Amino acid sequence: MASQTLLVVLTPMIVAVAGDLGSSVGAVGQARSVTAALAVIASAAIAGRIDGIGVSRLVTIGGALAVTGSLAVAVAPTLAAFLLAHVLVGLALACLLSAGFAGTAGFAPRWRAWAIGWVAGANALAWVVVTPVVGVVAGRLSWRAAEAIPAAFAVAAVVAARAAGPSRRISAPAPVRTLVTDRSARRWIAAELAAYGAWASLLTFVGAFFVERLGVSQDLVGWLLACGAAAFFAAATRSSRLVSALPRRPLIIGVSLLMVVLFVLELGASTSVVLGVGGFCLLGLAAGVRMPVSSGLGLDQLPGQPGAMMAARTAANQIGYLLGALIGGTVITIAGYRAFGIVLAAGMATSALLMLRVHDPASRARRVGSAATRAGTAQAQES
Repeated sequence: MASQTLLVVLTPMIVAVAGDLGSSVGAVGQARSVTAALAVIASAAIAGRIDGIGVSRLVTIGGALAVTGSLAVAVAPTLAAFLLAHVLVGLALACLLSAGFAGTAGFAPRWRAWAIGWVAGANALAWVVVTPVVGVVAGRLSWRAAEAIPAAFAVAAVVAARAAGPSRRISAPAPVRTLVTDRSARRWIAAELAAYGAWASLLTFVGAFFVERLGVSQDLVGWLLACGAAAFFAAATRSSRLVSALPRRPLIIGVSLLMVVLFVLELGASTSVVLGVGGFCLLGLAAGVRMPVSSGLGLDQLPGQPGAMMAARTAANQIGYLLGALIGGTVITIAGYRAFGIVLAAGMATSALLMLRVHDPASRARRVGSAATRAGTAQAQES
C-alpha cells in the first residue's frame, strides 16, 4: 500500500496543486511521468542486487526515500521543485514495490499464492482507502498536509519489515543480463509489459470515458473507479484458490483472453452507466486474478533470485503506465474510444501469446505428482 499510495496521492489533489503553484493540471500531471521514469531506471539498477541487499533492508531504504520525497513535495515552492521532488518518489516506488513482491518468496510454496494475492490486492486497496482520505485532508487543510499520508504509510511499512526480522540474503545475486538471456524469463517480462501497458492505459483513461461517453459527473467518477479497484482487491485476495485448482499458465492465458473480449465490449459497446461500470468491475475481477497469478509464475522463472524478477515486474509495470498513457491518449484523440478498446485488446492478446511459451515449473511438478499417484494406485490394485 505504501508504494501505491505514492502514486494515488496526486489524483484527488492535482487541481489544488496546479492552482497553488500557478500551473496547469497537465503540467502537474507530469509528476507521474517523472515518478514512472525514475522507477523504471531504479528497478533496472537494483534488479541484480535485491537478493543480496535483503527485502527488509530494501523496504527500509524505500521507506526513507518515500518520507524524504513526500516532505520535498510538500514544501516545493515551484512547479520545477515539485517535479524534481518526484525523483525521490520514483526511487522509493521502485524499492517498495519490488521488495513487496520479492518478499513473498519467503513464504512456503503452499502459502505463496495467498501472499502474492494480498500484496497485489493491497495495490488496489490504496485506491479505495487512501484516495478519499487524501481528498478530505486536501480539501479541509491543504494538499501539502495531505503529503503526510504517503509518508505515514511508508513509516508503517518500515516498522512492519523490521518486525518481520531480517530476510535471507543470497551471496551471489544474478546479474541483470540473466533476465534477458533466460528465454522463459524474457518471454514472461515481455508478456507482463504488454499486459500492464493495456491495463494501465485503461486505468488512465477510463474516468474520462465515463465522463465523455456515458455522461457521468466528475463527483461520481472517483466512486466508480473505487468500485473497479474493490473488484480487483476481492479477486486478488482469493486468487490462491484458483492456483491450487488450476495450472497457472492456462489460467493466465484464459483470463487474458477474457480481458481481450471485455476491453472491446467496455469501450465499444457500453451504452449506459450500468453497463460501463459493470464491465469495468468485470475487468477489475479478471485483472485481480491475472496479475497475482502471473507474479507467482514470474517468481519461479529464476529460482533463488526472486528480487531480480520482481524488480523486472516493477519496471514492466511502470513502463506500462508510460507507454499506455502515450499510446492510449494518441489513439483516443485520433480514432476514439472504440479503437482504443481494440488496441488494448491487441495488447492483452499479445501478452497471452507470449505466455504460451513461458515455462511453469509447478505444472511439471503437478504432472510428476499425478503420474506418481496413478502409478501407486495401479500398483496397489495389482497387489
